[in-house]
Formats: sequence, C-alpha cells, structure tokens
Amino acid sequence: MENFPIINLEKLNGAERANTMEMIKDACENWGFFELVNSGIPHEVMDTVEKMTKGHYKKCMEQRFKELVASKGLEAVQAEVTDLDWESTFFLRHLPTSNISQVPDLDEEYREVMRDFAKRLEKLAEELLDLLCENLGLEKGYLKNAFYGSKGPNFGTKVSNYPPCPKPDLIKGLRAHTDAGGIILLFQDDKVSGLQLLKDEQWIDVPPMRHSIVVNLGDQLEVITNGKYKSVMHRVIAQTDGTRMSLASFYNPGSDAVIYPAKSLIEKEAEESTQVYPKFMFDDYMKLYAGLKFQAKEPRFEAMKAMESDAIASA
Repeated sequence: MENFPIINLEKLNGAERANTMEMIKDACENWGFFELVNSGIPHEVMDTVEKMTKGHYKKCMEQRFKELVASKGLEAVQAEVTDLDWESTFFLRHLPTSNISQVPDLDEEYREVMRDFAKRLEKLAEELLDLLCENLGLEKGYLKNAFYGSKGPNFGTKVSNYPPCPKPDLIKGLRAHTDAGGIILLFQDDKVSGLQLLKDEQWIDVPPMRHSIVVNLGDQLEVITNGKYKSVMHRVIAQTDGTRMSLASFYNPGSDAVIYPAKSLIEKEAEESTQVYPKFMFDDYMKLYAGLKFQAKEPRFEAMKAMESDAIASA
C-alpha cells in the first residue's frame, strides 16, 4: 500500500525544494491530505497547547460529556447510531473577529496560548496556499485573494476530545464527511489514533505523529482548482481506551467571497475534462452544507450549479 504523504517543510529551503513541491502536488492531487513536519511552529508551543487543551477537557468538559452519554443511554446502544458523534467540542473563532475572550471556562493563560497558536496557524495556512498556487501555476496570493471577500477570511478552531467509547462499532467519533471550506490544519494527539481518510474506496489511517500538522483540502479548493485537487471523505473512529485530542483549524473563505474555478485552470483542464464547477457565494454553500454535511459532496455542487443557472435565467 502507498505510504501516507509526509512533507518536511524545511526541505523547501534547500536542494530538495523541487522534490518537496512535487510531493505536495501529488498529495493534493491524489490524497487531499498530507502531514507536515518541521512546519515552523515551535515544538514547545505545540506542547503547551496540548497540555492546556487536555487539562481544560479534564477540568471543564469530561464530566459534562459523561452526563450527556448517560442522559442519552449511549453506553447501552444495540444498533448503529447515525445522528450524533462521540466527541466533546467547543469552537474558537479567530477571523474576521475573535471570540476567544467570550468563550466560557477558559483560563486566561489558555486564551493567550490559543491566540498565539492561531496567529502561527494563520501564517502557515497562507504560506501553504501560496505553495499550492505555485504548483497550480497561479500567481502568488491568488488563493488568499479568492478567499478574502470584503472582510477577509473566516478562520476558526474546533477543539475536540474523543473519549474512550464502549461501542466504537456502533458510534463514530465523527461521521464521514468532506470539509466545506478551504484549507484545514489539524494538530492531533500523537498517541491515540482514530482519523481515517477514504482513498480508492478504502479507509486509510492518518498516522499520529508528534509535533506534526495534518493538512487537508476542503470543498472550496476543489471548486477553485476545477477538480484538479479534491476534498476527501474522512472520519474519526472512536477508541475503546485513551482520549484523543484534536484541534482542527479551518482557514475558509469570507462569508461573501464569491468562489469559482480559476480561469487559467478551466483552460488547462478543458481538453481533459468538460466539468466546470459552479460559481457561488461561500455563505450560500455553507447554508446548504449545514444540512448535508454527512452526505456526498457532488449533490451539493449540483445544487449550487442549479442555483447559478436559476440566477442567470431570471437575470
């Protein structure tokens, strides 16, 4: 079986740059996922984030999750549960405006640590978007500008813990889905596994690695690249022992950003592919996605195409 793509970002600065760029290109075209080592985020920063996130879960969220499980009788289920996930989460918004000071139960030190981590992740996301531009033959800054809208990108972090689950065959940690947005940067537990992606109709484990950042591509990059890069179905399998930490940071288009395939990529793909993805406002896509997250992405694209056709017809 092919090896999951692991990219050493430090190698972009030397003789191995061309080979590293080729590895990123292959990962974007054939996997929709890759794992970064030496991402530029100091290891001590990541260690502090991990320690404080796990401490916050123990102190503020673990008991609540146990009470939720008990109230829904989840430990005794006999049939597959398809309408909820075995996860304990909260959400931090960074851009266009931060909500970190308003989120309850966070220690001041944890708030500061997460503000700093978010700034580092934002910088990394924008660096990665420019590497994608380079591989796609788009001008530097194209993807950042495409995401910008009138107020800049939407950027936030879903902080999740996946506690031990007595029935992992019946309850998913997180049901299979593609991500709606742009580029996603995941800092995950390096000991407790569970994240899987779908490739060639097989579920493949994303290996937990210390001090790595897992990157995956969302639906919007599939649209902008006219299908050259794909968003990929992924899920979290709950484990019977060990709590898995996951901080997924979503660098997404602004709500009013208009998303459509890059013109130069339509021309390049024209001989190979007749499919042209739709043009739409990101917020309209998110409204549709909210109800269809755990379904295939293709009908979502078709629905946006139909909306685009209706708008043209009534113009």
